[in-house]
Amino acid sequence: MSDIQLRHGIFLAPYHPIGESPTTLLRRDIEYCKLWEDLGYNEVWVGEHHSGGMEIIASPELFIAAAAEATTRIRFGTGVISLPYHNPLMVANRIAQLDHQTQGRVSFGFGPGLLMGDAHMQAIEPKLTRNRMLEALDVIIRLLKGEEVTETSEWYTLQNARAHLLPYTRPLPEIAVASAGTPSGGKAAGKYGASMLCVAASDSGGFNVLDTNWQIACETAAEYGNTMDRRNLRLVAPIHIAETREQAFKNVEWGLDEWGDYYELVSPNPFKAKGKELPKKLVESKRAVIGTPDDAIEMIERMQGKQGEFGVFLAQHVDWADPAATRKSYELYARYVMPHFAKTNANRRATQDWMIEQNTNFQDRRKTASDAAFAQHEAEQSEKKAHRKAGE
Repeated sequence: MSDIQLRHGIFLAPYHPIGESPTTLLRRDIEYCKLWEDLGYNEVWVGEHHSGGMEIIASPELFIAAAAEATTRIRFGTGVISLPYHNPLMVANRIAQLDHQTQGRVSFGFGPGLLMGDAHMQAIEPKLTRNRMLEALDVIIRLLKGEEVTETSEWYTLQNARAHLLPYTRPLPEIAVASAGTPSGGKAAGKYGASMLCVAASDSGGFNVLDTNWQIACETAAEYGNTMDRRNLRLVAPIHIAETREQAFKNVEWGLDEWGDYYELVSPNPFKAKGKELPKKLVESKRAVIGTPDDAIEMIERMQGKQGEFGVFLAQHVDWADPAATRKSYELYARYVMPHFAKTNANRRATQDWMIEQNTNFQDRRKTASDAAFAQHEAEQSEKKAHRKAGE
C-alpha cells in the first residue's frame, strides 16, 4: 500500500480575459488564493509572462509576496521564473528574500521561458534558452548555498557575487523544473535533484512521455548521486466542473473561445476549433475536464495509470467560466475529488455498508428490546394495581 498521499493545488498562469481590468483581475487572484486555502488546497504556482495579453503576471515573486500576506498556510511556487530573462544574482536574491517573507512557504520553480514574444522582445534566440537556463540555475544554487561567484558567460558577468541573504529554508528552498514534452526538464531535475513540474501533463505530447521523462530524470539523478521523489512530482491539467456535464459546458461558454484563440497563438499544438466544437474537442482528446467531479477523478486516475504515483495534482486556473461558476468548481473539487483520493470517507462508507448488512439483525434486536420494554412496563403496571388492591 502506497504511503504517497496525493496533494492538490493550483497552477495560476494566469489566463484572464483581455476586456477586464487587470487591477480587478489581480485582486481577484489574491482572493482566489484565500479561497483555495480555506477549501484545503495545498499550494499555488504562479507564472511569469511578458506578452500575449492574457497572462498578466510579469513577476511571480511580487504576486506571491502579496498573496502570502493574505494567507497563513497554503504554499506558493514560482511557476516558473524564466531564468534566461534575468541575471542569476538577482534571481537568487529575490528567492532568498521571498523565502524569508513567507517563512519558508515558497518553492523556486524555473524554466527556459515559453512565449516567443517574451524572448523576441529581449532579442533572445529561443534555441539558446534551455542552455542558458541551466547555466543560470547552476550559479543560483551556488549563490543560495553561500558561495562567492566570479563568472563570465555570453549573457551575464558576475564578479565577487554573493547572495545578500541566505535562504530561510536550509539548506535550500524546494527547487522545481518545468517539464513539458522534451527530455530536457527530466535531465535538469535529475542533475540537480529538483522536483518536476509537468505543465503539459494532459496534452497529448506531454501525456505520452510522462513515464519516459520520469525515467530519464531518475536515471540522470543516479548519475549525479541524487534521488527523485515522487512526492514532489506535480502534474498540471485544466479543469472546470459543475453538478452536471451539461451545466459545465454551459458555464464555459463565458470565456472558453477567448482562451482558445490565445492558445492558438502560443501553443505548438493548437486545437483549431471554436464555439461548441472547442469544449467537445478538449474533452474528447482528454486535454481537459469540462464535466463533473467524477470526470476530474477519472482524469487524475488516468494520469496515475500512465505516470505511476505522483505527489500533487495542479488544476490549471482558466477563466473559462464566470467568477461565481469558477468558485463553485473549486468548491466541488474540494468536496468530492479531494476526499476521494484521501480516502477520507472510507470508514464512513465501511460503517454504512456494515449497518446495511446488519440491518435485519439490528431491526430484530431493536424490536426485541422494544417489546421487552413494553412488557416490563405492563408488568410494572400490573404489579402496582395488585399492590393497590391489596391495600384496600
